Amino acid sequence: MYSFVSYTEDDKMSDLICGHYPMLLVLSRFGIPLGFGEKTINKVCSDNNVHTGTFLTVVNLLLNPSKNISEERLRELSLNSLLDYLHNSHSYFLDYRLPAIRAKLLEAINYGNSDVSIVIMRYFDVYVAEVRKHMQYEEDTVFTYVKKLTEGKNTGGYGIAVFREQHNQVEARLTELKNIIIKYYPDGGENELNSVLFDIFSCERDLASHNDIENYLLVPAIMRIENKGS
Repeated sequence: MYSFVSYTEDDKMSDLICGHYPMLLVLSRFGIPLGFGEKTINKVCSDNNVHTGTFLTVVNLLLNPSKNISEERLRELSLNSLLDYLHNSHSYFLDYRLPAIRAKLLEAINYGNSDVSIVIMRYFDVYVAEVRKHMQYEEDTVFTYVKKLTEGKNTGGYGIAVFREQHNQVEARLTELKNIIIKYYPDGGENELNSVLFDIFSCERDLASHNDIENYLLVPAIMRIENKGS
């Protein structure tokens, strides 16, 4: 477990990544490639047309156990940059991470050789369908609303409170799947099954971080704009 270290624009990007390797996912979702040498965070973000303040706010939120975000940080957010990040996160989960886990899970549990293996795969597929539905709602409704709001267009009476009230923790079912495998699947190859379980644990944590960004950055930032217009 890492202790919280707040990064600034003058810190080296390589120090951030070497000190906290999960931030590789943040790089990818902001569209920042590797190969940045000794450049600072500000320089790397500038070279890749990424809003430095938004990048740092996301990084420091994920590293900070208290999840405290100052009003100043919220004011400095680029909502366009944050929406791009969240959109890329959705693509990562739906188009890469979850399909990769499914393929490894099929191989590890010898699908079809037991009733438990069939239940596990059905459970996983239902879970993925729920994640897809949730993220599609965010893409079609929430992100569209945010763009209209920031552009001063008619939002049709929608409000971010609607999203906040129904923002389910989509990683919860993944926790249940993990527990089913651990408690009830007895005869998988040890290395293969442990490997896919490790991936499930990691994905569960990543989804929780994704929700933190929406709950502690997107929602408060939009509420500030809504309150100004009321």
